[in-house]
Amino acid sequence: MLLSAAVLALAAALLSGCVATAIAGAAVAVAKAPVKIGGAVVDASTTSRDEADRNRGRALRRQEAAAARAARRAAREDRARDMRNKSGDPDR
Repeated sequence: MLLSAAVLALAAALLSGCVATAIAGAAVAVAKAPVKIGGAVVDASTTSRDEADRNRGRALRRQEAAAARAARRAAREDRARDMRNKSGDPDR
């Protein structure tokens, strides 16, 4: 009987530590939540240098592609105009 009481007392002491650790861990998580949320808001609302560089590069590539399309279109129209002028038919 004395042995079972000692085992019970030891188990209660060990389990109380686990419960206290769990409660403390939950309290720390609750305390960190506003900081994590605030950090996420700042990350979402600001642009890092890498993101800005990447976005600037994308915009430049889009502009270069648009300029290349316009140059190809102009060259195609010039060739068509030259062909019309060589054929002697201005309406064509």
